[in-house]
Amino acid sequence: MIAVSANLLITILVFLVPQLQTPMYFFLCNLAILDIFYVSVILPKLLAITITEDQTITFYDCMIQLYCFLWCVTQEVLLLTCMAYDRYVAICMPLRYSQIINKHLCIEMAALSWLLSGINSIFHTIYISHLAFDYSKEIDHFFCDLKALMMISSSDTRTMEMILLAEDIYAGVFPFLCILTSYIYIIATVLKIPSSARLKAFSSCTSHLTVVLMSYGISIFSYAQPISEKSVEQDKLLAIFYAAVVPTLNPLVYSLRNKDVLRAVKKLSR
Repeated sequence: MIAVSANLLITILVFLVPQLQTPMYFFLCNLAILDIFYVSVILPKLLAITITEDQTITFYDCMIQLYCFLWCVTQEVLLLTCMAYDRYVAICMPLRYSQIINKHLCIEMAALSWLLSGINSIFHTIYISHLAFDYSKEIDHFFCDLKALMMISSSDTRTMEMILLAEDIYAGVFPFLCILTSYIYIIATVLKIPSSARLKAFSSCTSHLTVVLMSYGISIFSYAQPISEKSVEQDKLLAIFYAAVVPTLNPLVYSLRNKDVLRAVKKLSR
């Protein structure tokens, strides 16, 4: 509930407060909507299992849950890349910022990221849906995770594991390199400006950088490992961070030290 409420508040603020209707907060609003989606994919079913003690799930529901979760993971990476580009232009090309990062480009970037993440998730889900499963086995996870499903498959998944790993590296490493390149240029630019203005420039990036480190740290630790019983156990803990902790921390990281957001909250509460 905390995660949903905090992210819903961010979304409402961006829609209602004119001062927050800028490219940076547009992408933040997208991230907030994504985090609400994150929580909604896993936690409702988990709560239902806890309350009813019915641990069964239909094959189609499982595939839908897998698809939505993978969509969220990929979308977060692409959205953080868009936000990194926004910060790069704002700091490295401030005079051309409003000309480059306009409303039309923001909508295009956000729409393309949602579309590409959806297509990427379809690829994984279609493959998993064609595997042979022993339906008497239990999924060793609290939701339909990719690795947990491949563990209970009776099909030979070795070739596809390599293909999926290569595809995930492409989908994850390329955006990461874009983010890394953006911050190299940002740091180089900030070091050239007077020391009095450096702190303000860096402070506009610290929130985004914190979320990037959290998201990529979890993703690399989770998906860079070979599929095994040990890795699935670790994935359970990491999934809790993805499903509950990260969506709760994101709005806090972006709002606690953000004067614009705090002012908007005060203005809306009057």
